[in-house]
Amino acid sequence: MLAPFSNIYRNKKVFLTGHTGFKGSWLAEWLLLLGAEVYGYALEPSSSTSLFHQLGLASRLHHHIADIRDPSLLEKCLLSFQPDFIFHLAAQPLVRYSYAQPRETYETNVMGTIHLLEALRKLQHLHHSSRVPIAAVMITTDKVYRNHGHGICFHEEDSLGGHDPYSSSKAMAEIAIEAYRHSYFKTNSLVRIASARAGNVIGGGDDAEDRIVPDCVRALQKGESIPLRHPGSIRPWQHVLEPLGAYLWLGARLMKEPSLAQAFNFGPNPKENYHVLDLVLEFLKYWPGDWKDVSDPNALYEAPLLHLSIDKAADLLGWQPLWTFQETIAQTALWYRSHHEQKRSDVEMTQHQIGSYLTAAKKANAPWAS
Repeated sequence: MLAPFSNIYRNKKVFLTGHTGFKGSWLAEWLLLLGAEVYGYALEPSSSTSLFHQLGLASRLHHHIADIRDPSLLEKCLLSFQPDFIFHLAAQPLVRYSYAQPRETYETNVMGTIHLLEALRKLQHLHHSSRVPIAAVMITTDKVYRNHGHGICFHEEDSLGGHDPYSSSKAMAEIAIEAYRHSYFKTNSLVRIASARAGNVIGGGDDAEDRIVPDCVRALQKGESIPLRHPGSIRPWQHVLEPLGAYLWLGARLMKEPSLAQAFNFGPNPKENYHVLDLVLEFLKYWPGDWKDVSDPNALYEAPLLHLSIDKAADLLGWQPLWTFQETIAQTALWYRSHHEQKRSDVEMTQHQIGSYLTAAKKANAPWAS
């Protein structure tokens, strides 16, 4: 069994795309705590109140503002940094925005991924004589599956597709990753590429538009009712630290086991799928308020039901989610209440919750925390 994360990533070079986003900021903070040297490549944060700014990350890592759609600059940055690990999170991540900006969505999610894969081909050529492996984890989404809303539990081998620009762009990215893996990064390749399909991620610091938890917080801060567009939709909710821990473990394992260069689902226990309304009612236990149904029968399509199988991650990686739905909501609400009431700095609260998650991992005998 590999040593804990603190030994795997310490003094290693990590190239992180999308480091200014919600998930990217949490991952950057965790990697810095693990002693990694992090090179961030992303667009400017979406707002002045972004988690990236709140954590002061610009001064704590190699902070590079650039577009994943710029292949020449991406290649230059990647080759000059010579990373040991790559985590690709840069994306256009919003379903509703993808309807308004489909071309941007496809250019970012499909071509941006291909630009990185092309840069990895060049990096592999440079590393040919050194024989030092490179682990790359490409993040897509649980929405890559051809979902007809029948309630089936999706496995990694199921058909890919999408009814909207966002979902279909991510499915296309997965197809490109698999094609490059079989064409250029075979089992004996120095570059090992895996893809990760995570469920609906929530946690402190997300301020994106059209996401349920930020919508809750914005309404509650104003003393308004929380507007629910799809109260009956079911999603595989999970705290942001769950998939991030999975990405880190997958990257670490890839270094030793190139056969793990595959696609993996990461989500909650399949029995822990809840409605949007369930999430809101649980959140209101920690921040009192109310909600209102603003559903529109003519609204843009979003899949009403989504279940993920995590059997493969359990079997091949020994990975399991650690926090229940209730604990996930509690940790998320407590982060936002702390931020709102300024009980402690966002850095302190974020690091505290990473510590709490690590404690839960050790208690559960998670393989990466032993």
